[in-house]
Amino acid sequence: MASVFGHIMASTALGAAFFPKQSSPKVLALAGLCACAPDLDILAFNFGIPYGHPLGHRGASHSILFAAMLGVSVAWLFWRRDGDFWRLAALFFLATLSHPLLDACTNGGRGVALFFPFDNERIFFPWRVIQVSPISPGDFFGEWGLIVLGSELLWIGLPGLFLVWGAKLLRRA
Repeated sequence: MASVFGHIMASTALGAAFFPKQSSPKVLALAGLCACAPDLDILAFNFGIPYGHPLGHRGASHSILFAAMLGVSVAWLFWRRDGDFWRLAALFFLATLSHPLLDACTNGGRGVALFFPFDNERIFFPWRVIQVSPISPGDFFGEWGLIVLGSELLWIGLPGLFLVWGAKLLRRA
């Protein structure tokens, strides 16, 4: 998995690039939470649910369906009567979906169940360039964590900056 930092970089870039009028600090904070939410599935280990189970790590919570359900739910909770409801639902959907898409680019784990419940196969993308982050927070603070952060700055942070910059240039044109 990418780290919390990488997921928040991606959600912030998506918000700033594609939803600049809606990207208040509250919206970006919620988008960041949406981007991190799929990894709450690590709690399944505490209930004896193994990694490879459909409800295990990188399973159902890493699917397009989960991203859509969470995106609409967060928008409904906070903006159901707002004219920007569907735009915010789209942002929260994309922020959540960015999580499994980034995880499918990591060099560790067992892939993501992107198409759950229609297909439980765990997939990776052909390019697995992002250094996988340790699951344990304690393992993150050390050499491995620095390697992960460097990888994420290169493969998530820089493309995110270019995305925001390019979108800003297009809006000016």
